[in-house]
Amino acid sequence: MNVPQLEFAFEITIEVAPGALQELGHTGKGIRRIVPILGGKFEGPAIRGKVLPGGYDWQLERTDHITEIDARYLLQTEDGALITIVNTGLRYGPPEVMQKMMKGEAVVPDAYYFRTIPVFETAAPQYAWCQEHIFVANGIRKPAEVTIQVWKVL
Repeated sequence: MNVPQLEFAFEITIEVAPGALQELGHTGKGIRRIVPILGGKFEGPAIRGKVLPGGYDWQLERTDHITEIDARYLLQTEDGALITIVNTGLRYGPPEVMQKMMKGEAVVPDAYYFRTIPVFETAAPQYAWCQEHIFVANGIRKPAEVTIQVWKVL
């Protein structure tokens, strides 16, 4: 069996305003929440830069209490290149852990599951590798930020 290997690509720190969360309430699919992205930074062995403000994390808490993540934002590298990211995934955990997270309290990352599949798009040839691979990521939710550890599937 040929098991895929992972290579660390970069880590993204996304700034969010806990009080800025907008909850639409119960829709036909579950509870819809929208979290504005204020900015941030990212860094790895072959890339670094900032997260531009203006993106959003659209969350849907399904009736089974699993949250679907659909975050879309813009990265700007140190050399000025722009890279879009569409990051979809799942987050869930025991009810008491998820309640603490919703209240803006710190929780231990091992207490919940938060995995995503980021997809990148850029016109910058030096970052074409972002479009030439599949990536998986581990998410860590903190009170005022989200850390996304991105791994390239080799």
